[in-house]
Amino acid sequence: MTDTAGYFITGTDTGIGKTVVTLGLMQHLQDLGLSVAAMKPVATGCERTPTGLRNADALQLQTQASMSLDYEHVNPYAFAAPIAPQLAAAEAGSRIDIAVIQQGMLQLAGQADRVCVEGIGGWQVPLNDTETVAELAVMLDLDVILVVGLRLGCLNHALLTAQSIEASGARQAGWVANCPAAGTEHLDKNIKTLESRLPAPLLGTVPLLPFPDAKEVAACLAPVFS
Repeated sequence: MTDTAGYFITGTDTGIGKTVVTLGLMQHLQDLGLSVAAMKPVATGCERTPTGLRNADALQLQTQASMSLDYEHVNPYAFAAPIAPQLAAAEAGSRIDIAVIQQGMLQLAGQADRVCVEGIGGWQVPLNDTETVAELAVMLDLDVILVVGLRLGCLNHALLTAQSIEASGARQAGWVANCPAAGTEHLDKNIKTLESRLPAPLLGTVPLLPFPDAKEVAACLAPVFS
């Protein structure tokens, strides 16, 4: 494992298992004796609750963290509309400021050995008029882990995303193959193709799990990170 302040977890698309992998990574780091904090800086499609807007993925990260964290520290930008973040922010009369997210991450880094930050959507999703998830990840200066959803089109999506990560100057720690749905064909062939073409190592393969939990996913990553 590299000596890093933490990891930025991005994906080839939305709904491909970033949260599942982030929770597993947190569990594995905790099993190694490290304290871990987490962020999902931007979330859309949040539910209105008596305590404010809440996102199910962010709540899981908050629970998995090694210390008690206020929800607003885990998810500083929460929006109700289930649409792209830039549009959701505009609809709410807000603007996502990645410098604010950086300050929040640095505060968490002062409380934990590692910080795991889960992005939203894919690598080039716009966050405001001029900046994307890519600019956020570069500003946070964390090692990037790419979650590849093993489904039709994954080869193109993974290779283009990895190319964009490399062009941004961000450090690529590796990638995780995740099977988010049943019926995906040629899994082994797709994984081998990506292993031969992606510039960073395969960190683990997460099979289709009926009820995935952090410990199950951590076991898929442990051989790589031990």
